[in-house]
Amino acid sequence: MGAIIAIVLLVLVIGLAVVAVVRSVRIVPQARAGIVERFGRYHRTLHAGLNVVMPFIDRLRPLIDLREQVVSFPPQPVITKDNLVVHIDTVIYFQVTDPRAATYEIVNYVAAVEQLTVTTLRNVVGGMDLETTLTSRDNINGVLRHELDEATGRWGLRVSRVELKAIEPPGSIQDSMEKQMRADRDKRAAILSAEGAKQSAILTAEGARQAAVLRARGEAEAAVVRADADATAQATRARGQAQAIATVFQAIHEGNPDQALLAYKYLEMLPEIAQGGANKLWIVPSELGKALEGLGGLFNNARGESADAGRPRGVEDRQSDALPGPDGNGSITRLPL
Repeated sequence: MGAIIAIVLLVLVIGLAVVAVVRSVRIVPQARAGIVERFGRYHRTLHAGLNVVMPFIDRLRPLIDLREQVVSFPPQPVITKDNLVVHIDTVIYFQVTDPRAATYEIVNYVAAVEQLTVTTLRNVVGGMDLETTLTSRDNINGVLRHELDEATGRWGLRVSRVELKAIEPPGSIQDSMEKQMRADRDKRAAILSAEGAKQSAILTAEGARQAAVLRARGEAEAAVVRADADATAQATRARGQAQAIATVFQAIHEGNPDQALLAYKYLEMLPEIAQGGANKLWIVPSELGKALEGLGGLFNNARGESADAGRPRGVEDRQSDALPGPDGNGSITRLPL
């Protein structure tokens, strides 16, 4: 019987020792903190890693998360300066920096942050009208973060950021704003269209003016070039004619033609003088008879006849309006065609 009691006591002692060891060893995860109370009072704070406490004397409270937390609050009705009710959604980013203060200075720091955010938001937005509220989100965020960080510092919290997720004005105000925005867009579109038409007209007129100037300048340059070309062509033709005349004159003098050859060439030119449909008068030189006489004399000399036999009659009777002949002597008679 005594042995059984001893065995039972031994088992109890071993069990108590195991329980004491288990309760004395506490492992705290990373980014967590634990509050140890001894006899109901704060004793110390456990940090990440292996920690040892007194079993049955020390009590470990629930671990506190030291990471940055994000809390989104439901829309809160806020009255603006111009007596309009808007619903604002907020998002708070905060972190526990002092686990002891977060445990003993406030019962529920998340609910406290929410209520503090609502009251601060109403104070800030209450001093602004609707248009300022919609366009001043950064200013509102900065004021909220400063006020919340200052108020929650004694709770062991640090508010890093405050964001306004949405600002919803009343439905009637939204309709009015949409109409105003639509009217502004239409106005800007009309202004831009008018400006575009104006710029297009200006550019078109400027292009037409430049085209007219360039066209006139091109025509003037073309006229100058044509005039220069005509002058050059006329000068070239004149030089060519002068050279041709000089060449013919030199050839005639170098060839020393006789009277018969000159008379023959003289007769060859008569048909060319009569060419042209507009010729109303054919000028017959008075020396035609002498030319024919020279030709006749040439042939009569070859036949042994007299030089005076080949002279035509009636030609010298028409020597009115006498003009000098080709050799400077005699005259030219005008006969109607």
